[in-house]
Amino acid sequence: MTLTITPTHDLDACFALRREVFMREQGFSEAEEFDGKDGAALHLLASERGEPVGTARVFVDEGRIGRICVVQRARGTGLGAALVRAGMDLLRERGATRVVLDAQVRAMGFYERLGFTAEGDVFDDGGVPHRRMTAELE
Repeated sequence: MTLTITPTHDLDACFALRREVFMREQGFSEAEEFDGKDGAALHLLASERGEPVGTARVFVDEGRIGRICVVQRARGTGLGAALVRAGMDLLRERGATRVVLDAQVRAMGFYERLGFTAEGDVFDDGGVPHRRMTAELE
């Protein structure tokens, strides 16, 4: 896989990926997915041979990564982990010492393998159980 992950201003590509994964596959509504916070975030775009295959958004001021998604055909390749690590690196470069994200409960094991620890109770986000997770940035 020839893969690149870079910060991007190509929000159309990021939004198309999120529509595919979160709305079409997982059933989130447009209002749930597009929460009006994208303008405050830095966006990462993963491309394979120039084709968008994954994205994440990073809120530097909050030390937060979110909306991490990978198209179905690129899952299981390490791309999701690479996106999370790229977000963590970006936050570390900007001076953050800790990162937080809200994980779908079914994906918690994935984040635990990347050094995240669950905090607090399970909560509902768009009908899907989530849990806050944090990791220290060294």
